[in-house]
Amino acid sequence: MQGGLLPALHALQAEFGFVPKPAIQLLADIFNITRAEVFGVVTFYHDFRIDEPSGKRVLKLCRAEACQATGGDELAEIAKKRLNLSWGETTADGEWTLQAVFCLGLCACGPSAMVGEKLFARLDENKLCALLDEPAS
Repeated sequence: MQGGLLPALHALQAEFGFVPKPAIQLLADIFNITRAEVFGVVTFYHDFRIDEPSGKRVLKLCRAEACQATGGDELAEIAKKRLNLSWGETTADGEWTLQAVFCLGLCACGPSAMVGEKLFARLDENKLCALLDEPAS
């Protein structure tokens, strides 16, 4: 089935919280493509994780130039310090994962972030801290 790889990856991610490494070969066989092609798709899209589930909530901070120019670097350092995480890590309680993404489409409203399906624009330290303090819904 042409174009079926992404839905299959999304299904795995939804089921397990990540894409298990053994599934890469299985998907390559099913879709008659190489493991490298499957791996390339998994690593290209920031929503997929390999062999490591994400936290209940994922904070995706935009790292693109437009957001950097409006204070994104400083905001990233605040998030790292506040969550005590580096990029791609998850808190010990499994609540938060910090993920770098490159463009959320809010270039005129940076710095921006995403949690779940919700976008946040024109973030500053106060707005970021309030977002991190919100109880999970």
